[in-house]
Amino acid sequence: MNYRPLGNTDVKVSEISFGCWTMGGLNWVNGSPNGWANVDEDEVTAGIKAGLDAGVNHFDNADVYGNGKAERMLARVLKKLAVKSESVVIATKIGHFPGTAEHAYQPAHIRHQLEQSLINLQRDYVDVYYFHHGDFGKDAKYLPEAAATLDKLVAEGKVRIKGQSAYSADDFERAVPIVKPAVLQSWAHALDDQFVRPGSRVSNLLEKFQMTYVAFSPLAQGRLLDKFDPKNPPQFEPGDHRKGNQGFGTEAIEKLKPKLDKLKARFGSTTEDLAGMALNYILAMPRVACVIPGFRNERQAKCNIAKAGKAMNAEDVKFVQDALA
Repeated sequence: MNYRPLGNTDVKVSEISFGCWTMGGLNWVNGSPNGWANVDEDEVTAGIKAGLDAGVNHFDNADVYGNGKAERMLARVLKKLAVKSESVVIATKIGHFPGTAEHAYQPAHIRHQLEQSLINLQRDYVDVYYFHHGDFGKDAKYLPEAAATLDKLVAEGKVRIKGQSAYSADDFERAVPIVKPAVLQSWAHALDDQFVRPGSRVSNLLEKFQMTYVAFSPLAQGRLLDKFDPKNPPQFEPGDHRKGNQGFGTEAIEKLKPKLDKLKARFGSTTEDLAGMALNYILAMPRVACVIPGFRNERQAKCNIAKAGKAMNAEDVKFVQDALA
């Protein structure tokens, strides 16, 4: 396992780190599904142990993952494995769970959610605290006070590193000069690398402000693993955010299959081969600190780490881009 810094800080994370969204199970916020299929804690424990044994040292969480369930489960699992929580890098987020606040980025709510996350995680501080999205209200009215509140939490020793997650270049460009994060987070996978591909607006922003990038959904939620049958597309339960996503429909799966066949011919046909291709493709992009694939069990965790440290060269990067074009 290789390790890379978060921004210009001295905190280094494993290139392949683990996302904890799946640990929250089925979930809704304000009536909208934002979870995954439910998980078994013993299976999650085995997955985390496999990751730790392979050198994974970073776990990415959020208040909204199961509305606290994923944070509490991570704390229990680390304790069960006799792993001191402070020996790993834990990130969590604020933004998608507004509670009774008018807006999730009101200063009092930010502080409240951090305190609750610390209780859930059984820690006195978090290593990375993200604003989970880039919507700071009309005309970004909550942005200045939200950024000032995060600075205060850093000064109080409750947050080590500031992070900003968002889903558009516009939102990143609006927030970064005010929040001044060390790390950005959003999706990045071989089907959509718009935020990390060299020359893109966000890639240029990373360079300008000397930040690094944490990539969620690096496997395109499993679509890059050739695991879905177009004749029998996956069905998702209510509360699973993938329900209704056309990317998992028959037409999309059929369209992707021949492209994946090209990748399998070059990189190998096993799930581990395809996972390694997908993860190392994103890790080949400039200023990427780590990828954070999710997992449900030991098998998926081991699949994520099977090709750790296998850097992808420029020729292979271009082949992936051409195959998926």
